[in-house]
Amino acid sequence: MSRQQSGNITITITLLLALMLEIMPLPDGLSHFQPQWLLLTLIYWCMATPNRVGIGVSWSCGIMLDILNGALLGQHAIGLAIVAYFSLKLHQRTRVLPLPQQALTVLLLLLVERLISIWVIGAVGYPAPSLWYWATPLVGMVLWPWFYVVLRDVRRRFRVS
Repeated sequence: MSRQQSGNITITITLLLALMLEIMPLPDGLSHFQPQWLLLTLIYWCMATPNRVGIGVSWSCGIMLDILNGALLGQHAIGLAIVAYFSLKLHQRTRVLPLPQQALTVLLLLLVERLISIWVIGAVGYPAPSLWYWATPLVGMVLWPWFYVVLRDVRRRFRVS
């Protein structure tokens, strides 16, 4: 197996694990604090390997997330694709930042996805979500340093470049 195939398999497995974590139910009290695992994973891979993971992969993952959640088809896909675009545009600047500053950049990217998602919800005519809707980007920001370190170790261990 070539090094590129091994890297593609590693990226695919991490995205599938993130997708499984995304649809995994949490207890009622914690459901508002479930991180956006798939989006965090896509942001990492867009920053680490911009030549492999991009808008197309993000769009495909978003469609899969829409199907698994029973959401409006394209609701998550457009948000993930736009965040992937911004991640790709900012990846050289963001990669050199210390982790706390990277976490702030990730917070902005997560908020962009939430804004797009709430715009789609409003355009369709669904009722507006509660204020807890905005808790997940904050949780993602707090988890980013650890998440980054774990995925960086996975990337190094499996020699994904």
